[in-house]
Amino acid sequence: MSAVMNMKDQRGLQLQSSEMDPVIWSRLPEELLEHILYFLPLKTFLNLRSTCKHFKTLLFSPSFMSKYSSSSSSFSSFILLSHPQCYRHFPLYDSNLGTWRYLSRFLSDLLPCAAGVPCTLLSSSNGLFCFSLPTLSSFLVCNLLTKSSRIIKFPTYRFAFESLTLVSTPLGYKIFMFSTKFSSNYSFVYDSRDLCWRTFAVFESILSDNNHQETVFCNGSLYFTTPEPFSIVTFDLESGKWDRLKCNMPAEVTFVRLVSDGEGKLYLIGGVGRNGISRSMKLWELSDEGTWIEVESLPELMCRKFMSICYHNYEHVYCFWHQGMICVCCYTWPEILYLKVSRRTWHWLPRCPSIPEKWSCGFRWFSFVPELYALV
Repeated sequence: MSAVMNMKDQRGLQLQSSEMDPVIWSRLPEELLEHILYFLPLKTFLNLRSTCKHFKTLLFSPSFMSKYSSSSSSFSSFILLSHPQCYRHFPLYDSNLGTWRYLSRFLSDLLPCAAGVPCTLLSSSNGLFCFSLPTLSSFLVCNLLTKSSRIIKFPTYRFAFESLTLVSTPLGYKIFMFSTKFSSNYSFVYDSRDLCWRTFAVFESILSDNNHQETVFCNGSLYFTTPEPFSIVTFDLESGKWDRLKCNMPAEVTFVRLVSDGEGKLYLIGGVGRNGISRSMKLWELSDEGTWIEVESLPELMCRKFMSICYHNYEHVYCFWHQGMICVCCYTWPEILYLKVSRRTWHWLPRCPSIPEKWSCGFRWFSFVPELYALV
């Protein structure tokens, strides 16, 4: 009997040895191996970085990580809240599960605020965040998922900037901003591929006292709205050329904001009324012919609430795109009004339960879609 058992044990060891034979596994086609890796949980995949150079290289391969992100169920998308009264506390709303989470633990290893250095979140793009570190005269760009970051010095000393926009691309990222504190106005573009700043002139008509308007990136250019009479100005990030969009704005708009879906569509959100008072709020889409086509109108009761929130002070209103949603926010209000574009339905995002009642101004919301391949 024992002899039979020994034979079975030896046979099992031989089978196990042949199944794990590295010579056999080394012949596995690379595309088949990568396909298997797509199904690993995120935590397991991150642990594989230290096992071999090939797996570590895959982690920073845009083509592989874009496929992994689309096939993996480990990723959620979030709407992140930043507030000046608590720069270490970042509530996250999980738009997939409809729950609140908190980001403090993930930021502690990356941000100097953990060591007492004040920082302000300015912009987000494709999994990357850009913070301002004024006491260090620097910006910090980081990917929270890969725990990677880079500190970027201001282009000049004692630098005052406006309208900063972070744009992430498969090959890196760019930072755009303009400054009005010099004898002449300039715009600045930082390119992560060159690790340097470039200086350009500023299209004068975009300058105003309203610093809350969010710049929109679409089809390789940044889009800005000008003060009344409203128009749209573009800035090509590669060439640095300014231009004015040749399209007529909708009639009787009292304020306008731009939103891009990241796939080439440009939307306009605006109040409609007279004498600077909005009686309704509408959404338009820019057609291929260069005309604004009305898409949706905010229901009357929701419009009344939103207008009472901003007290018709439209400088406090800003918008952004998040995973098929157009989010309309107010700096003085802790809730978000959003439109599900595919369903054409309007909703209110519930107030975060951890926000103190005393927080009355400075609510900044950002779209956060974790991306492993967003390079820092």
